Amino acid sequence: MLQTSLCLASAAVVINFWLVMRIGKLRHANKVSIGDGGIEIITRRMRAQANFIEQTPLTLILFGLVEAAGRGGQWLAPLGAAFILSRVAHAYGMEENGLKSGRPIGMLVGMVTQLTLIVSALGAATGRF
Repeated sequence: MLQTSLCLASAAVVINFWLVMRIGKLRHANKVSIGDGGIEIITRRMRAQANFIEQTPLTLILFGLVEAAGRGGQWLAPLGAAFILSRVAHAYGMEENGLKSGRPIGMLVGMVTQLTLIVSALGAATGRF
């Protein structure tokens, strides 16, 4: 069973739900049915959610494949937790008055996570490292 990957995927769905609800709340308050209505905070939150959707699925697939290949070990769950937290930090960093360092921290941790998984996956695929 892919316990780490299942936990990460579950956490990702919860975060996506949270991101969508934040947008919906603002749309409702501003009477915007479709799009951002020219309201910057809605645009920022939409981009945060879009970035989450752009970055998370392939990363979760790599987590699952690395774990299925038996390459996870002790480091996979902490790396996954860091990735999930980085996505939350990124979302807060997209806020106008939010955690300004959240966006670059989220991006950096996401990239390091992906590179780590790529190396591990290639090592599993080639048997070389």
